[in-house]
Amino acid sequence: MLEPFTLPFVQRGLVVVAFLALAGGLAGTWIVLRGLAFYSHAVGTAAFPGLVLADGLGFAAHLGAGATAAAVAIGVGWLSRRDVYRDRYDSSTALILVGALVLGVVLASDVFRSGANIETLLFGSLLIVDAGDIAWAATAAAAVAAGSLLLGHRWLATGFDASTARALGVRPAIPDAVLLALVSLVSVAALSAAGALLAGALLVVPAATARLVCSRMSTWQALAVVLAALEGTAGLWLSVKLNAPPGAAIALLSGAMFAVFGIARLLASGRSARLVAPAAATAVLLAGCADSGNQTGQASPGAVPVVATTTQLGDFVREVGGRDVEVAQILRPNTDPHDYEPRPRDVSSTAGAKLVFENGNDLDAWMGKVVERSGGKPTVVVVGNRVPQRVGGETTGPEASRYDPHWWHDPRNARAAVLAVRDALTATKPGAKAAYEKNAASYLSRLGRLDRGIRRCFASIPAAQRKLVTDHDTFGYFAKRYGIEVIGAVIPSQSTQAQPSAGELSKLSALIRRERVRAVFPESSINPRLARALGRQSGASANYTLYGDTLGPKGSPGATYIDMERANADAMVRGFSGGRRGCAVRGL
Repeated sequence: MLEPFTLPFVQRGLVVVAFLALAGGLAGTWIVLRGLAFYSHAVGTAAFPGLVLADGLGFAAHLGAGATAAAVAIGVGWLSRRDVYRDRYDSSTALILVGALVLGVVLASDVFRSGANIETLLFGSLLIVDAGDIAWAATAAAAVAAGSLLLGHRWLATGFDASTARALGVRPAIPDAVLLALVSLVSVAALSAAGALLAGALLVVPAATARLVCSRMSTWQALAVVLAALEGTAGLWLSVKLNAPPGAAIALLSGAMFAVFGIARLLASGRSARLVAPAAATAVLLAGCADSGNQTGQASPGAVPVVATTTQLGDFVREVGGRDVEVAQILRPNTDPHDYEPRPRDVSSTAGAKLVFENGNDLDAWMGKVVERSGGKPTVVVVGNRVPQRVGGETTGPEASRYDPHWWHDPRNARAAVLAVRDALTATKPGAKAAYEKNAASYLSRLGRLDRGIRRCFASIPAAQRKLVTDHDTFGYFAKRYGIEVIGAVIPSQSTQAQPSAGELSKLSALIRRERVRAVFPESSINPRLARALGRQSGASANYTLYGDTLGPKGSPGATYIDMERANADAMVRGFSGGRRGCAVRGL
């Protein structure tokens, strides 16, 4: 029952939860009292441009978010002092928030072309907090406690009646500015736990829940702190049991507790203690719904525990290792690797692994923190660094893939990856060398037949018709290998996190018509609406789906690496030929 609390990453998360419970519980009462709930949410959301800047320029994400939060606090404070917006924090906050979001979108899409490394901060992850996150949370807790002690009476007076408080000589400008700054500080500190988009779960909801049963300020604040701590602790425990994101689990529990308190108040029971049993029972029931976890093979006793980040690597490891490996595959089929938040089971699997296989080239950059925080000492193999990337027909070394991590779409690169997997497994378990070599040789033979078969298929299509438009820039290696011209992409980036502008889509649509492109290809792990809309606008079909970043689910045409590339070739041939031809690669 209490096993999750023995895990090192959970213990670090509990420390952050304790500090944030104090900071969020205290700050939350002032947020609710002063009507700053929208502001507190907006500060976290408005951190977006700061996070993009930090990612693009390579400095600490919390500094970027903190600078943005400070700018928001100053802007809202200044606007709220103007006559037209006096004491209207909602209006001034909305104006600042819109400007911040616009700036963030422009930076992510048009300047840095990618926001792929900010998802963890947008959605939070208590699983990979470090000493810096703990320091931020502790600083926020100390600052809010000091502010409440020194300025709480002024915040209280202004909160109940701002006009009367001013008439009595209470000058709210400086205390209010301090309050806005403290709320911003807590929101930034909560990035590591709940993320910018879920920070309200720690800041607003516990205080709003406590307000339903408390009338005295001191009692309200104490209960808010206790609720925030309990919900954070229970949410972290539940996330491990359900293998769910901790930020979402905490938000779910916070919302459920508010609902229970609200219903109890409506029923006028007056005994909030009765709520503990139903809440605990709900958590236990939810724990019984835990998913099956990471995919594993039918391993034999003594099998090597291995973690593979992507679906392609998981397939390679299972093919080479057979029953002598136990594979924990992190990404699920049709999961976008650019938009993935590590789960509790990912960290615990990594802690017990002997080998970790990463794609590299920033596709799974989030795995670095998972390995670091897991407490284990696995051997990490960055397979992308072992692959002899190619430009045209020339082998140029790993640096060729610096801006394109999708190296596996050239079967020759897949061959190099399989050899890297074989060598790593052999070094880890020399006694199984013969089995690994036999499995690898068989699979390499299949890869050779796959490559030759796809080349024959595309040779049957005139070069002028091999023009490719996809959801995002995923198929550069595939196109170079098989003589396909890449016309463009709906999302003009190696990451799915960039956003296309209306002007870019319009230019791409005109280019599709001018080049007489027959098909736009959606991808299985990306919402196909934009690709289909572009097809309708340009007159191209959008009926053939490709497997770009991940394999498909079991039983689908793209369930394995070989199936994926065979299905992609068939879809492209059909799209290029207007449906008159297909690609059947047999004997695999």
